[in-house]
Amino acid sequence: MNIIKATMSDLDDVAVLFNNYRIFYEQSSDLQGAKAFLKGRMEQNESTIFLAKDKDGRPVGFVQLYPIFSSVGMKRKWLLNDLFVAEEYRRHGVGKALMNQAKEFAVETNTAGILLETSKDNVNAQALYESEGYAKEDTVYFYNLSL
Repeated sequence: MNIIKATMSDLDDVAVLFNNYRIFYEQSSDLQGAKAFLKGRMEQNESTIFLAKDKDGRPVGFVQLYPIFSSVGMKRKWLLNDLFVAEEYRRHGVGKALMNQAKEFAVETNTAGILLETSKDNVNAQALYESEGYAKEDTVYFYNLSL
């Protein structure tokens, strides 16, 4: 497996995975919309995407990080907003490798840490996160205002 920082030349591969990620979260398939969304993030340098490829160069997973900031800590943090591994490659260490790449990137960019969220029923992801040293927050509440 090879993990690379995605560039515009990887857009089609990442878009297919991103579309499948959205389908996993019960969204309608929209490959063109996925591609346009990712292209915008990449062109505006609004996210960093790492792409995992198998030994034959096939895209098998990705992680997408967005920059956020800690006012109290006066440092950048990364929001690990998206992590997806194609179903046939799950339980092969791809998710763990992508998480490690995100951590390495956070260290390289001298950040305060990585924040992520997941569904309460996504126990497989929770087990991965906790095995990688992520601690479940129990001192704060997260609120959401949908518009």
